[in-house]
Amino acid sequence: MAAEKKDATTAIWATFRDSSAAVKTILAGVLLSKLGGFLNVFIVLYLTYRGYSESDAAWALGAYGAGGVAGVLLGGTLADRLGARNATVLGMGGTAVLTAALLYLPSYPTLVVAIVLASLMAQLYRPAAAALLSGLTSGSNQVVIFGMYRWCLNVGAMAAPMVGLGLYHLDGESYTLLFWGEAVIALAYALVAAAVLPRRVASKGGDDSTEEEGSATDGYRAMFRDRRYMLYLTATFFNAIVYVQYLSTLPLDVAAHNIDLFWYTAAVSLNGFMVILFELPLTKWTQLWQRRVTIAVSFLLVGLGVALYGLPLGAAVIMGATLVWTLGEIIGGPAFFAHPAEAGPAHLRGRYIGSFQFMHALGTAIGPVLGGLLFVRMGHSVWPLLGAIGVIGAVLGVAAVRASAPAKPEPTEEAAAEPADA
Repeated sequence: MAAEKKDATTAIWATFRDSSAAVKTILAGVLLSKLGGFLNVFIVLYLTYRGYSESDAAWALGAYGAGGVAGVLLGGTLADRLGARNATVLGMGGTAVLTAALLYLPSYPTLVVAIVLASLMAQLYRPAAAALLSGLTSGSNQVVIFGMYRWCLNVGAMAAPMVGLGLYHLDGESYTLLFWGEAVIALAYALVAAAVLPRRVASKGGDDSTEEEGSATDGYRAMFRDRRYMLYLTATFFNAIVYVQYLSTLPLDVAAHNIDLFWYTAAVSLNGFMVILFELPLTKWTQLWQRRVTIAVSFLLVGLGVALYGLPLGAAVIMGATLVWTLGEIIGGPAFFAHPAEAGPAHLRGRYIGSFQFMHALGTAIGPVLGGLLFVRMGHSVWPLLGAIGVIGAVLGVAAVRASAPAKPEPTEEAAAEPADA
């Protein structure tokens, strides 16, 4: 009975403990890179501090977003061509140089170019990190490891503004220490990655990924011929459009109904804390489900939660609907992120992951525009339509993922050494 009662958190820690040094380095690097990702939070404030207009700052922020979208796509290609380690070193090294350079560039055009390139470089590591995590992790533990990957992303993103604000005040309300801090963190990750991460990772079948390098010249064309994966990317796009509405259309509706903004900020905080506290422990059970079931349930709950905002809006609806779609995110997030690493051949893993991250970023960029335009035309009635888009994404997700037996987690060393109950 002792093994059956083992706490999920203890089992997850055992999975992390038994993973390789390279996996630990990747996860630590993901956390640090997000924790040190101050630029997108402070770029508007920095440019207005430098004397540029609010319009100039807004355009620069848009340029930062465009650079990030391009970065994940390019990162997938570089992860396949140069190897994940080299792509990571290049991306983090470039981020360090360009972030520090923002303090010294003299004109707006040069600043915008540096912002685009810094954003692009900062995203190169993400497909590379995901590709390495997949290559270094057995199939049975993929969902748990990608749950850890998402946990690091979420914790880092939540803490980054507070860390950046601390550096800003520590430097006497100046940006020098803040940007140099981000540069040093990025450079430290580049150096550790160069020393610890492997150059290439053998595919799951035991063949080295370089064996198929000749066919890798097909690049994205080979991936485009994978019809199931094209469906998956479309489902990802639809899901991202629906998911992001809590950051764009919901505050518009809250303001239109004259509801206290406390309830909106409370809902956003509820989502963040629930994902950080519960998503990773829950993966010990969700990894036992069929992948297509997990993704379908996740997408349906996200769509349903967003549709529930269409009820007469008030505090209870805002909090309750947020709870529903957050549950969908918690259930399916790790499997959703793990699937691209396993969907295609090993020598195209980086491109598959990069394309997934590109479509997700594209959906989160287009979603606010689409939601805002629909809200202007339809008002509060927009929510069922947005929920229907989520249902379409769920249907496409089911069609895109092959039915397979659920993975059985490998026993940790601790569990393997434990005697069976009599």
